[in-house]
Amino acid sequence: MRIGELAARAGVSVRALRYYEEQHLLSSERSTSGQRHYPESAVERVRLIQQLYAAGLASRSIVDLMPCVVTGEVTPELLDRLEAERDRIDTRIGELTKTRDRLDNVITTAATAAREGRPCPR
Repeated sequence: MRIGELAARAGVSVRALRYYEEQHLLSSERSTSGQRHYPESAVERVRLIQQLYAAGLASRSIVDLMPCVVTGEVTPELLDRLEAERDRIDTRIGELTKTRDRLDNVITTAATAAREGRPCPR
């Protein structure tokens, strides 16, 4: 498929796909006229890249773990990095959950004050 179709199917911009190629996260075949062509599997790969970016991984970390994702190739060092990334994400989830819970308390307090016609306590 061509770059525009991949962008549409994966829900990213053409610019993002070009960036992924620059970062060696994605590769394409080139036609004789220079157009990029991607395999069907590129859609899921781009979605995975997006998820990993959303989880806070840097391009370099994603590049390093792609062989594991694509071929199943894993080294002890890579496994350690994957576990460290997972632990970092777990920590972040815990922090976000605490923040959400605190925000819920503020919302409840503010809603109660509004119903009672008084200012929100500080």
